[in-house]
Amino acid sequence: MALVISAGISVQFGAALAVMIMPRAGAAGVVTLRLAAAALVLLLLCRPKVRGYSRSDWGTVLAFGVAMAGMNGLFYQSIDRIPLGPAVTLEVLGPLALSVIVSRRLVNVLWAGLALGGVVLLSGHGGGGLGFGSLDPLGAAFALGAGAMWAAYIVFSARTGRRFPQADGLALAMAVAAVISLPLGIAEAGSALLVPSTLALGVGVAVLSSVLPYTLELLALRRMPAPTFAILMSLEPAIAAAAGFLVLNQAMSALDALAIALVIAASMGAVRSQIRKKAA
Repeated sequence: MALVISAGISVQFGAALAVMIMPRAGAAGVVTLRLAAAALVLLLLCRPKVRGYSRSDWGTVLAFGVAMAGMNGLFYQSIDRIPLGPAVTLEVLGPLALSVIVSRRLVNVLWAGLALGGVVLLSGHGGGGLGFGSLDPLGAAFALGAGAMWAAYIVFSARTGRRFPQADGLALAMAVAAVISLPLGIAEAGSALLVPSTLALGVGVAVLSSVLPYTLELLALRRMPAPTFAILMSLEPAIAAAAGFLVLNQAMSALDALAIALVIAASMGAVRSQIRKKAA
């Protein structure tokens, strides 16, 4: 449990650090730095083989890389516009929707309704007339898009894991994601990506948001059942809200906290009902 929670803290505080360097390199620039640095580290550590795989195998790892690039790119565009806690709360709806679709159980429709209630609370206060209250509508849309890509990431991550040994598929997919993000990062940040201090901070984001959490999660999954791991991952919105408050001074209202709590409860409930279905 400590490993999973530590991984979540690393990811969300890495995201908070990314917000701090966005004025230097922009959202796309930070994504490029993160994915490129993470890909370099993983390729050096894993040294994946590139021969002996079928066209279908490469199609799977390519789709995994596209999902990874989309998930990161959309999420960083989101946190450039809205606070970290609400962004992760909206993003986690993607995996929640995937869980509801896969399980096909009525009780999970109820959990989805609870999550929707949380989103209504999150979006309904503060006026603004655009349906997302005090939240920037485009930022909220980016967060929802990141959630859809997160769901795709989960699907293709599992498929890649079955086709490639150890973390080879992850390293190759990370390289694909880095290549996809590179033109966008260069277009937005240009030479700012080569400033030593920005490069160093980008490496810090990569370590906190990719290398360290992936390692911690791998160690955790060797010690606990996957369903328990999934339930603990549902705490991400709360950790994100804490990181936003502590690092970025992003305060939350009571309604914000209640909305995030409802989405966390819905995620945990959906995962637990799926566990019961498999056990039966």
